[in-house]
Amino acid sequence: MLRGGMKAFQADFFHSDGINAGFFYGLTDRLMIGLSYGGLRMIGTQSPDWNEVPGFLARVRVIEESEGFPALGIGFESQGAEGYIDAADRFTIKSPGLYLVVSKNYDASGYLGFHGGVNYSLEKDDGDKDVNLFCGLDKSIGSFLSIVGEYNLAWNDNSGNALGRRGRGYLNAGVSVYPGAGITLAFQFKDLLENQPHEGFANRTLRIDFTR
Repeated sequence: MLRGGMKAFQADFFHSDGINAGFFYGLTDRLMIGLSYGGLRMIGTQSPDWNEVPGFLARVRVIEESEGFPALGIGFESQGAEGYIDAADRFTIKSPGLYLVVSKNYDASGYLGFHGGVNYSLEKDDGDKDVNLFCGLDKSIGSFLSIVGEYNLAWNDNSGNALGRRGRGYLNAGVSVYPGAGITLAFQFKDLLENQPHEGFANRTLRIDFTR
């Protein structure tokens, strides 16, 4: 969550020379909005394959975290991960759609955060309309490094029409470094369980965040 008046720019670089970039703004300490857009083949000599429409995000912190109770947030996000598949009318990894998240942080030689939530994607033309679950954690190491992990069960993307998915969900892990004030570099290893058929070790991506 961005506090009121804060701004953030984010760029995700992934396979097939893909880029998804977004701008986010904290309207208040409890409400933030954002827009994002991108596509495949953004770098090189081939013609770019743009996403069909921009992605929209709205997020509200309903309950602030306290010593005995986690933070609770609700939101909507129409930006999925990786490229947009026109024939299937969906992103490679479906957008979250409507979601609810709880989050709790602890002091453990730095911070240790646990997060979990439920979402309902509006990308359901493949007939898979299931509610989905996800969870994650992050652990700081000193003031310049964090390790992160997350698991998306992908219950809403495991039907017979799910583009060759193997029903394993998406296990992702990564490292975030903070080289300067307001700058985050996140090196991510996605789909470690090979839910999508692919060559090599995972889907290696880079994310850059500027916040001020």
